[in-house]
Amino acid sequence: MDSPPTTFIAARTRSVVLPDGTPLRVRPILPDDKLLLLRAFDRLSPQSRYARFFSPMPRLSAPLLDYLTEVDYDNHFASVALSREGDDEVGVGVARYVRTADPCTAEAAVTVIDAYQRRGIGGLLLDALVLEASNHGIDRLEGLVLAGNDSMLAVLRRARARLSPAGPGTIRFEIDLPGRSRALRLSALYEILRAFARGQG
Repeated sequence: MDSPPTTFIAARTRSVVLPDGTPLRVRPILPDDKLLLLRAFDRLSPQSRYARFFSPMPRLSAPLLDYLTEVDYDNHFASVALSREGDDEVGVGVARYVRTADPCTAEAAVTVIDAYQRRGIGGLLLDALVLEASNHGIDRLEGLVLAGNDSMLAVLRRARARLSPAGPGTIRFEIDLPGRSRALRLSALYEILRAFARGQG
């Protein structure tokens, strides 16, 4: 897959500072982020891996890594959150949506490595994903989360997701994007989030 134009990525790259003072850079994922993703995956605890993939997932296979990094930025979009650790910029979070057979619906997932959880990264990535998906004609994000994944459930509740039992140990979430987008306009981060989604420099 060809890399997207540099201008596309640059226009959707933003630096933010979390409430605890942690600086982040957020941008669309790139095909050459495979090593970045592998290193981030290695920093996920077994519990976090299971929470994301619903299986033990000891490693990322080459085909899965291709799928996760080689996206079309329309039907399949992903953003990465990057943090500076010494001289290195490391991946600390990923949010993505994948459009379903219903073109107005997409499955969504957010993952944050353990050392960076509970700092607001998941909520930031999800809110940016909401606006990105809205700009691509998607009206609803949905997905599954483990019933014991309290941190992700808290993020979803703040995003006003509808939660319902989906089977043993799992909960289905649905986020109405028109409604959530309107709510985000009242957020102090709205201009940053809108810039992520619209590629405004």
